[in-house]
Amino acid sequence: MNFEENLHNNPIFQLVADSAKELNISAFVVGGFVRDIILNRPSKDIDIVCVGSGIELAELVARNSGKEEVNLSVFKNFGTAMINLDGWEVEFVGARKESYNRDSRKPVVEDGTIEDDQNRRDFTINAMAISLNADNFGELIDPFDGLGDLRRKIVRTPLEPGITFSDDPLRMMRAVRFATQLNFDIHPDTFDALIKEKDRLEIISRERIADELNKIILAKRPSYGFMLLDSCGLLQLIFPEFCALKGVETEDGKGHKDNFYHTLQVLDNTALKSDDLWLRWAAILHDIAKPATKRFDKKKGWTFHGHEELGSKMVKPIFQNLRMPLNEKMRFVKKLVRLHLRPIALSKEEITDSALRRLLFEAGEELESLMILCRADITSKNGEKVKRYLRNFDIVEEKLKDLEERDKLRQFQPVITGELIMETFGIAPSKEVGIIKVAVREAILEGQIANNLESGIPFILEEGKKLGLAPVKIPTI
Repeated sequence: MNFEENLHNNPIFQLVADSAKELNISAFVVGGFVRDIILNRPSKDIDIVCVGSGIELAELVARNSGKEEVNLSVFKNFGTAMINLDGWEVEFVGARKESYNRDSRKPVVEDGTIEDDQNRRDFTINAMAISLNADNFGELIDPFDGLGDLRRKIVRTPLEPGITFSDDPLRMMRAVRFATQLNFDIHPDTFDALIKEKDRLEIISRERIADELNKIILAKRPSYGFMLLDSCGLLQLIFPEFCALKGVETEDGKGHKDNFYHTLQVLDNTALKSDDLWLRWAAILHDIAKPATKRFDKKKGWTFHGHEELGSKMVKPIFQNLRMPLNEKMRFVKKLVRLHLRPIALSKEEITDSALRRLLFEAGEELESLMILCRADITSKNGEKVKRYLRNFDIVEEKLKDLEERDKLRQFQPVITGELIMETFGIAPSKEVGIIKVAVREAILEGQIANNLESGIPFILEEGKKLGLAPVKIPTI
């Protein structure tokens, strides 16, 4: 198979070929770019392997590009260089062969041939190369039948899978990630090696594991990746809290749904509506505390009271364990986990303005994300029940929209500030100031007073009186 026509569609490849010829070395396009050409998938990253110095080739390509300024990054310790050229990320490395110490995933690296370089690749579908050399420009070099595995939709290691995964255990996560992204199967021998070598993952940093897990979560159907991770035993090692959702208990003939598969359905439902990684994480964690809160009541059956509050508290330690950000992204997930039942409760009962105000106030800018999660959380097999819930959500959203236009509660800030309270009663910062502020907020949310000075001043004078405070200066309205 020859890809000469494909290569001529992008002048970068001829530029690399000419520069390699000038250095009298061989060069090849390798890895993911080759795979994605065959699969007709979009790609902006190009990996170039040369039998020589990747850094020298990158520097010459930069000079030969004719551009006044080329963004060239050199990583001497790794023998690699990267160029950003016309919106393409082009990485250069010399062909190499590797050997591993069992206690580390960092290989001993030596210069090698293109064959050596292909031997060290993780999967057959990533071990293909296309020649950039004059005598066979565009020719596919495929020693492990990666093309056949693409056609068969199989993820398979080029060499013995047990050795491949033992040498670099992160490849186990990558196997699941590629299977999930491409909707491929994992070859039985390769999958057996995942099971056998899973404990080797312990030598991999949590950051690298989380990076692969997040790529799985961002796939079109992330549930497939989670089921693969669970089947081979990796999920229990990296995310035991999620595995705890599995199973159904029955008492007095009453059972509850399997929250593991329910959560995967919620995740897939969310993925249909949003590419936001952190919204997808909220879907993953929305019921994470159900195992800890599960109780059986003879009248009500199985209950999970407070799982939203406890689940919100579990977000931070889970993020810490996976070395994920503990910033506003984590706080976004915590908020959605804590609030995920609120719209559902509103859709079941007569909706009051005060309940809607509180939801608007607490959800703030995350309201749209919360509603996506809540809609995704409706996974009943009863189609009529699902339709009824979704219709009720439409009503809730319409009422929220109307109320927001009236009250502007997303950026809710009471006009009665702590400073105004202190000035009115001639007091310093104290518990009493906080009590009055909370009372003001609650009164506004309950619709007892409007969020203005005309309503607020008389209210704080009355609240101050209850606390034994006398005004020293009544603000001008």
